[in-house]
Amino acid sequence: MTDATMPDAPSREPARPPTASDPRRGLPRSTARWALLACAAGLAACAMVGPDYHRPAVDVPDAFKEAPAGAVAPQAAAPAGWKTAAPADERDPGRWWSVYGDPLLDELVESVSVSNQTVASAEAAYRLAIGALGVARAAQLPTLGGTATHTRGRNAAVQATNSVSTSAPITETNRLTFSASWEADLWGRVRRNVESNEASVAASEADLRAAVLSAQATLVQTYLQLRISDAQRKLLEETVAAYQRSLEITSNRYDAGVAARTDVTQARTQLLNARAQVLDLAVSRGQLEHAIAALTGRPPSGLSIAPTDEVPALPAVPAIVPSALLERRPDIGGAERRVAAANAQIGVAQAAFYPTLSLSAAGGTASNAWSNLLSLPYRFWSLGPSLALTLFDAGNRSSVRAQAIARYDQSVATYRQTVLTAFQEVEDNLLALHGLAREEALQREVVDSAAQTLELTNNQYLAGTVSYLNVVTAQTASYSARATALTLASRRLVASAVLMKAMGGAWD
Repeated sequence: MTDATMPDAPSREPARPPTASDPRRGLPRSTARWALLACAAGLAACAMVGPDYHRPAVDVPDAFKEAPAGAVAPQAAAPAGWKTAAPADERDPGRWWSVYGDPLLDELVESVSVSNQTVASAEAAYRLAIGALGVARAAQLPTLGGTATHTRGRNAAVQATNSVSTSAPITETNRLTFSASWEADLWGRVRRNVESNEASVAASEADLRAAVLSAQATLVQTYLQLRISDAQRKLLEETVAAYQRSLEITSNRYDAGVAARTDVTQARTQLLNARAQVLDLAVSRGQLEHAIAALTGRPPSGLSIAPTDEVPALPAVPAIVPSALLERRPDIGGAERRVAAANAQIGVAQAAFYPTLSLSAAGGTASNAWSNLLSLPYRFWSLGPSLALTLFDAGNRSSVRAQAIARYDQSVATYRQTVLTAFQEVEDNLLALHGLAREEALQREVVDSAAQTLELTNNQYLAGTVSYLNVVTAQTASYSARATALTLASRRLVASAVLMKAMGGAWD
């Protein structure tokens, strides 16, 4: 083959030193090197593979099904079908529990965010996510390192000219090295990973707010049940006192010979049964108190709540709850941000199909004497790029990308299900509040009617026209009616607290 046919044939012209303007040699090596670095930096600043994030649409109804009849939404109705819902759960939910007007409840709930261990765990998970974000962001910058070494050793024996082996001298080497490495983010793998971790931090922050709200709502519900338990205790004490009087009256009538022995035993049975219920109620109340202690981060022995006859007032329920208020729920916000994190991971998986460009540099000095370590002749350096591409991995990258897409689809489904569950919780508790209000009004009539029946039956018994069994039946019906009324009041109070939790906090 002749020189003319060889692509790299040496020139036959006289040799001359290359210059920056020499068209045959192109740019100087240093200029070409910096041009390569500038090109890599430019690509790293713009190219990003993978899908850009768009918030999934959710099905938002025009109004709540269980809203009061005739109520008008204070905002325009949402369009039918799926639409984008932007979570706004970063807002402060306020001291929503203060609507019950109980200073002790205010004090207990305030301690939840400080002492509750579930909240503490969520806060630690949030800090863990922040740490992971710091790790991801660190990959955007070069890694710098330095080493200082001192070695002392001897090489193999030296063959002298007279065929006699002599020992090599002992040598010492001191080396000071500095290194730097950086991966050019040509396809956005690092930036997508940062994007994913930023979304994960936001999701963990939402989880923290959700944990606080959940613990607060659980404490409020438990406290309301405890106060209803106090009201039930008062009712039982009144019932015990009434049964005690009935037993005394019946015993006197028996001693006078105008009542049967069975009347006395029936009255005593009623009294003993009521006293047993008082003891059972004390157990239930103690357990509620223990639960409140645990929610506030205290052992059961560290909290004692004195009984009271006052029941917290039921707050006024708004005529209608706008659908947009559901966007304030932190669990919805957390689920949506996990969708964003999963979407970014698709880009991370996609970037694995492209080559990676790494730039590394090293330099330092080496000498057998510490005094010469910083002298110019003993310095060394190296600089160069490294381009790597996986050619065959038996489908590993395709499987990783398929997993990332599946996780994204899973997170979208979870997000939408979280929204649907939120709507269900609001609808359930709106129905409970309005339905229980009507039932409680009817139950008050039942209480009044039972009280009248008991009074009439007592008079008839004293007149000797009915047996004591009629009195027992009337007393049981009266107590049962009053106990049912208290149960309905408890259910309404708890439903109001659950509704506020379902809406992400205060109703305003």
